[in-house]
Amino acid sequence: MRPILFHLVLSCTIASAQPATKFELLDVFDLEYVSDPRISPDGSRIIYVRNFKDIMTDQNFSNLWIVNFDGSMHRPLTTGNHKDFAPRWSNDGKKIVYKSGRDGKVQAYLKWLDSGAETKLTNTPETPGDLLWSPDDRFLAFSMFVPQSKGSPIKLPAKPEGAKWNDPPKYIDKLNYRADGQGYLKEGHTQLFVLSADGGTPRQVTKGDFDHGTPVWTKDGRSLIFSANLREGGEYEPRNSEVYRVFTTDGKIEVLTHRKGPDFSPRISPSGDRIAYLGFDDRFQGYQITELYVMNPDGSESQLISGGLDRDVQNIQWSKDGKGLYFQYDDQGDTKLAWMSLGGKVTVLASQVGGLSLGRPYDGGTFTVAINGRYAYTLGATDHPADLGVGEKGSSRRLTRLNDDLFGHKKLGEVEEVWYESSHDKTRIQGWVVKPPDFDPGKKYPLILEIHGGPFANYGSRFSSEVQLYAARGYVVLYTNPRGSTSYGEKFGNAIHHSYPGYDYDDLMSGVDALIAKGYIDENNLFVTGGSGGGVLTSWIVGKTDRFRAAVVAKPVINWYSFVLYADGPAFFYRYWFPGLPWENPQNYLDRSPISLVGNVKTPTMLLTGEEDYRTPIAESEQYYAALKLQKVESALVRIPGASHGIAARPSNLIGKLAAVLSWFEKYKQKEPEVE
Repeated sequence: MRPILFHLVLSCTIASAQPATKFELLDVFDLEYVSDPRISPDGSRIIYVRNFKDIMTDQNFSNLWIVNFDGSMHRPLTTGNHKDFAPRWSNDGKKIVYKSGRDGKVQAYLKWLDSGAETKLTNTPETPGDLLWSPDDRFLAFSMFVPQSKGSPIKLPAKPEGAKWNDPPKYIDKLNYRADGQGYLKEGHTQLFVLSADGGTPRQVTKGDFDHGTPVWTKDGRSLIFSANLREGGEYEPRNSEVYRVFTTDGKIEVLTHRKGPDFSPRISPSGDRIAYLGFDDRFQGYQITELYVMNPDGSESQLISGGLDRDVQNIQWSKDGKGLYFQYDDQGDTKLAWMSLGGKVTVLASQVGGLSLGRPYDGGTFTVAINGRYAYTLGATDHPADLGVGEKGSSRRLTRLNDDLFGHKKLGEVEEVWYESSHDKTRIQGWVVKPPDFDPGKKYPLILEIHGGPFANYGSRFSSEVQLYAARGYVVLYTNPRGSTSYGEKFGNAIHHSYPGYDYDDLMSGVDALIAKGYIDENNLFVTGGSGGGVLTSWIVGKTDRFRAAVVAKPVINWYSFVLYADGPAFFYRYWFPGLPWENPQNYLDRSPISLVGNVKTPTMLLTGEEDYRTPIAESEQYYAALKLQKVESALVRIPGASHGIAARPSNLIGKLAAVLSWFEKYKQKEPEVE
């Protein structure tokens, strides 16, 4: 990590001493960003997680930093090449708990802020979840995985002494047996625990063959409120969770909500007389707006609060007076921090709450609020990842500039917001154009259409190392939010229900046409790429048109029939994205699968997927690659070793992905004729 003195004092000197250069692949290792800002109860200080990378070990690390609300006394609380994260203030503001992997295994630590003394709180075989202080600061509650070995019914004969046999067969009988980023799941469930703030042995509060979500304390400190699906067969209903109460003394559980659909993220009001929570009535649509509700502590008199806001409510936090809640929501590619009264009136306090996705310009951010209404949040923009933002009464400012020492001598591509009409039905679509550094409007530039995944997600005015690296290599980049994207309301997001890919193809092609009309795009040098849902659309596009010189299809779904049966959410995708099981309506699955169009493909196409991707398993890419080869289409298959669906989890994987994409596009880019 770069020292703060270097960052705050010398960055301007270095920037003026060095000639400006373009953003390069290795610069990815120098990026830092703020996450999980936690403002103290009295609003005077903020502790945040400072994330950085180590080029020698190819690892992401993080330490805790603290700064006064006015920006003074900015200093580290922890140091070292390991991960310190999830800081949580005690209610009296005198100490924090946090998690760290400094000893090789993530455990909980307690730090006194006046003296700097600290102690290791846990020494558990499994990693504790988020730790939450009881109202009197005497206890901590958290969730933790509890292994549960059921044994295998496969009985093998005893092997001869000294014999070296293979490991025994692995017996699986669960619907959900693997998860992306986790691999094959161990037997067991996540349970709730309570631990004395003085340390000792955590006490398990819940039991049973169910997973229990992160809890919050009730005002009297006698029980925990949490969200889970405790029904028998719950794995077949992934969106049917309820809000529950469990008493810490005897483990008795009461159910507080009763409806078909998800109820989650419960929050207790300051007086303890109301519970706020998120959810919706499940209509089995691909995209459904997450609403804010408030109910009595016993679950009675539930009221919908956010009915007038056609956007997803996220990250709810009560205001001190109990008259409303702070929350965040995405609106037209921008994440906003706002306050909502119990009558549903919304007041926006800050925008640009984001910057946590370094690779591509996705949404994602967070905030916390003090008792006096001061707030701290992750502040992101097109020219920097998340820094620390603070504010009060709607007046916000930026406190940190963690990447000034890097960007002070780097030229980034200019980002311009654009709106255009879809050729399908004149629907207005939002997008962003990123131009190469030193852009000349009199020249013609190659274009990369970069498509977001999800598909129920959104891009926006946010920093993206991938997009900036494409621009640094001389490409104009277009990224958009076609139909199916979030942050434009439920009708817009749900326009692709049971028809994805569909309208989004026309939305994307219209964006390319609108940009070509500006006059600075070389129509003979059009390229297209996207990951996950963007990989679906990229492979769909090359099956519908040959206007692109080359394509890179990253971690795609190629065959919906096969995908829904071996992705890591078999009970989810068929129910929400299709009108039934694959064998009940195979034609619908085939008609929407890019494999159905492979006979049309002439575009040179690269497939790129992590070898341990269980969300869009690499078999999807492999079958498309084989089909392209049988069609004698110029194609390549790139496998990222050890990578899950989140390819960029390691810095070198992000660099490897970008290097592969750029090499493929450069191979097929039509070169300008040399001037004699």
